[in-house]
Amino acid sequence: MAASRRTPGSRVVKQFGDRADLVSQLPKIELTEPVTRYFDLVQQAVGLNRQLAIQWAELFTSFSGSVREQAEKVGGIVTDQVDSVADLAVAPARKAEELAGEQAALAEEGAKEEEREIKRAERAAAKQAREPYEGLTKAELSDQLAEGGPPKTGNVDELIERLVSADSEQPTAVPESTTPVSAALRRRTGVVVVDPL
Repeated sequence: MAASRRTPGSRVVKQFGDRADLVSQLPKIELTEPVTRYFDLVQQAVGLNRQLAIQWAELFTSFSGSVREQAEKVGGIVTDQVDSVADLAVAPARKAEELAGEQAALAEEGAKEEEREIKRAERAAAKQAREPYEGLTKAELSDQLAEGGPPKTGNVDELIERLVSADSEQPTAVPESTTPVSAALRRRTGVVVVDPL
């Protein structure tokens, strides 16, 4: 009955004992030498990687230095080319600006001269308008003003001015002239232009 009275705990102990015998039957393996060789190999690989990384860094440094030198040379050449192209573009622009300035000055001088001509023509027209009245006396001037309606009091110059002003308000027919001065004079004096027949 002793064999039949086994308890569950005794079974576990027996199984553990059987398995312990199994472990003792395994062959002995010496791992010290392979582990040492593995770490030696890892150390050699790290050393080689270190050397390779250093060589790559040196190569990159020398390569980037030569690339930098080449880039500086190319940059200098490009800068020189840009400067010479800019000089070529600026020179005609300056010349055109100078010519435009000269033309503007000539146009301005022409406009001033035309203005002077217009003023001379106005003075000549004013003098010509006064001519019919210059030799008249104050009484004669007053009589002519009485016909036109403006006041007839004042000195001789004032009376002549009133008569000239009254004459300029009446349209006058004159043949059309083709000179710019006469055209400007017509615009300023309001003289009506009639084409000659």
